[in-house]
Amino acid sequence: MKLAIYSITYAGIWYNGRALSVEEIIERAARFGYEGVEIDGKRPHGFPLDWSPERRKAVRALAERKGVEIVAVSANNNFTSPIPEEREAQMLMVVELIKLARDLGAKIVRIFAAWPGVTIGEDGRAAYDIARCEWYRPPSTYLQRWRWCRDCIKEVARIAEKEKIILCLQNHKPLIRNYRDMIDMVREVGSDYVKCCLDAPLLDNQEDSYVINAVKETGNLQVLSHFGGEFVKTPDGKITQKVSADLKWVNYEAFLRALKDIGYEGFLSYELCHPFLPEGHEYGTLDQVDEQVMMANQYMRELLQKIESKEVMPGTGEKNRATLAKTVS
Repeated sequence: MKLAIYSITYAGIWYNGRALSVEEIIERAARFGYEGVEIDGKRPHGFPLDWSPERRKAVRALAERKGVEIVAVSANNNFTSPIPEEREAQMLMVVELIKLARDLGAKIVRIFAAWPGVTIGEDGRAAYDIARCEWYRPPSTYLQRWRWCRDCIKEVARIAEKEKIILCLQNHKPLIRNYRDMIDMVREVGSDYVKCCLDAPLLDNQEDSYVINAVKETGNLQVLSHFGGEFVKTPDGKITQKVSADLKWVNYEAFLRALKDIGYEGFLSYELCHPFLPEGHEYGTLDQVDEQVMMANQYMRELLQKIESKEVMPGTGEKNRATLAKTVS
């Protein structure tokens, strides 16, 4: 398994500081020891209208020189609007991202079933609160939304097949309620070019058995995954997950062990995609984001090494959770 940086981390909307360009993120990936970069498909990073043919060639060449793979271009789409014009606009956006992925040498476009979006305040910082408040009262039934989404994915999958790009559906709410919904949607679409992006942080249940079953049931449909949250260094120098009222513990031990068991050799892409408030209610700095990105790399590398050496055994994740609860606030 390989590690990537998801560019949403450096979008300039979660911390006090400027957004980094895709070129700067590729440079950081190489410097911090990541093998890949995943480009968020909206401004300031992957909005297709911002990418001339010349820039597409230049960024692809830069990534190749740095030895950094452009893993995916990731859409922020909503295929469940009751308004046909809105669904059509969303399909067109995903099609343009498929073309961008093709031009950059990426093999994957990650999609949502339904993404509520974010709002940007006058300070340039993003929030989920307003968009999600509006989202959870859609004027349609669940079955209608499911069918609209399925039809949209089928349509864009035909373009993806033509361009030899894999669409991968993330197990992200609200339409996708759990990993089984993700699998059902992919199977109902029925295209070899539509796969899964199962993410451990999005699983409601972090018990070993549930996490392992989620991975095994997804099986060879899995083509991309993310890890996130924040990390801290304990007094003995160990990197561990930060757990708080806003940051839940994630059972990466069981998740990665199960990925290894199914033979997954793809990317795990790190994302810091929430308001980054390391001290009270004040936004962190760009330097502090860099620190998180480096700690995330170290945390995941050490865990992968333990799994390879079989130091992580069944039940380890739940035991570590209990220990963490006593030592980290």
